[in-house]
Order: sequence, then C-alpha cells, then structure tokens
Amino acid sequence: MTPQAFWRRSLRHAEVVDARTQVGAVELANPVMTASGTSGHGAELDASFPLARLGAVVVKSLAAMPWPGNPSPRLAEAGSGMLNSVGLQGPGVEAWLASDLPALQRTGARVVASIWGRTPGEYEKAAALLASAPADVVAIEVNLSCPNLDGGAHLFAHDPHATATAIAAVVAASDRPVWAKLSAHVTEVVAIAAAAEQAGADAVTVTNTLLAMAIDPETRRYALGSGAAGGGLSGPAIHPVAVRAVHDVHAALPSLPVVGVGGVQRATDAIELMLAGASAVQVGTATFANPRAPLDVLEGIEDWCARHGVGKVSELIGGAHD
Repeated sequence: MTPQAFWRRSLRHAEVVDARTQVGAVELANPVMTASGTSGHGAELDASFPLARLGAVVVKSLAAMPWPGNPSPRLAEAGSGMLNSVGLQGPGVEAWLASDLPALQRTGARVVASIWGRTPGEYEKAAALLASAPADVVAIEVNLSCPNLDGGAHLFAHDPHATATAIAAVVAASDRPVWAKLSAHVTEVVAIAAAAEQAGADAVTVTNTLLAMAIDPETRRYALGSGAAGGGLSGPAIHPVAVRAVHDVHAALPSLPVVGVGGVQRATDAIELMLAGASAVQVGTATFANPRAPLDVLEGIEDWCARHGVGKVSELIGGAHD
C-alpha cells in the first residue's frame, strides 16, 4: 500500500469510528500499542509502518543501569507460543534518553517507557532518571513481572506487598502516570492489581509472559541459554489466560484502567480483551512474524467497529460484563 493510500484509508475510518480511549490520565488516539520487549528500544518498527498511527509505543524495559541480558539461545518455539529468555538486555535509562528516544520523537509517536529493577531502590532510580524525559513520554510502565531475570527470582508481581512497595517507590520519583505490569502467573491477580492501585498506579497492564520451560529431547539439554531458569511463554498460547485475567481484574476493580496484552494477533483478539475490560491493548509476539501486526490490528478494529455500527471504540470496554 502506498503512503497516500494508507492515509486515505486511515482518514476514511476516522470519519466513521472514534478510536480514542483513556488509560487513567493518559488519552490515546486509539487503543493499540506495541508491547514492551518485542519492538526494540527505539523506532525500529517505523520502517514497517508509521509509529505515529498507534496509540503509543511501549519500549523494551530499561533499568537504571546498562544490562547485558541472558546467554543465547534466547528464543525457542513452543507449540502455538514462543519462549524467550532475553533477560532484559538494555542500554540503561540515560543512554536510552540520549540515543534511542530522539528517533522515536522524530516519528511523532507517543511513548510509554518501561522500567525494571531488582529492588525498590532500583525502580525508584530508573523512574527518577526519566524525570528529564520530554512530554512525548506519556507514562511509565513498571515491569514487575518479567520471568527472565534470575528465573523469576525478582517477580515483584507475585506478591501484593512487593508490588505495592515497588509502585510506591516509582510514584514517589515520577512526574507522570504510572502503569503496573502484572502477571497472570499467580493464584489471585485481583489482589495484586488492588495493591498496585492502592500504591498509586494509574493503571495495570495484564499480562506479561508466563513462566515456562523447554527441553530438547535430542540433546537432552535446556532449549534456552538460561538453563534451568527457563523463560517466558508468549503468543497465542497465552491469549485465553490474558482474557481471563483482564476480565477478573475489571470485574473486581471496575474503576482501575486495564491494558490487555497476551497473544493479540488480529483485531478480534484485541476486541475480546476490550470486551473483557481492557481500555487499550498491546501487540507483542505477533510482530516477530509480521512487523506490521500492530497497525493491522488497529485497522481491523476500525473495520470491525464500522461494520458493526460501533461509533466509539470505547463502547467496547467491559462489554462482556453488561
């Protein structure tokens, strides 16, 4: 599709469907974002489609310091899903602000900065370093749930108190809205979400990858370089888990905005998450096979709404609960 045809199609949809949505204090032009960890730290995907078209770009998680990540191999097939153990490799917040963010700014994209840490103090330091970020960075997503660091030893999202402590530290150091990224790999995700909200989170992102493992029968060795620590399962295999987790959080905490993520490949996956209660969605693993997947999902949502007489995408939020 030529750039001219792309924008004509986009404008045609915009005349029919109001795609705007609200995630706490953040208004987005539409509900589709990239998911942290799959689209890089900068403007890598802008070569495939205009990043400014999305609601926001969520960058790969950053620590206060540079981090080398896990040994290879870092990816493995897992049926209808994918295992990864990248291990949060990144340049650190300061280097990202200087080297990667300017390219994102030039695309006109809205940016959500994802941060991680091993202690509340490390989360606080990363958030404080982002205080100098430009207004293009509309929110901070706090990755409390990545299973690829020391085999999940630092999964703050497995405990309400740990979640609240980390979020409170970020909120105290931050000058913009804070989203808590949680895991469905818990016995009671609602309790974790409630703890994040009480600590000051504006929204929660549900869900991250799930703790998983693969062993190669031929070599009798672990499929990932992280060994017995395993990795995180993502992709279509976890989509129903994400739908259930989003549904339960919205049912119990209807005033808490939820960003749904997990196995979104097509528009109907995103719509399902919104009907479960998500105010916005993120597209991650699908970009490995199709870098245009976030845009395809967005255009599919607009098409679906136009065909079903839905004038505002926000009308879908929590629709299954009605």
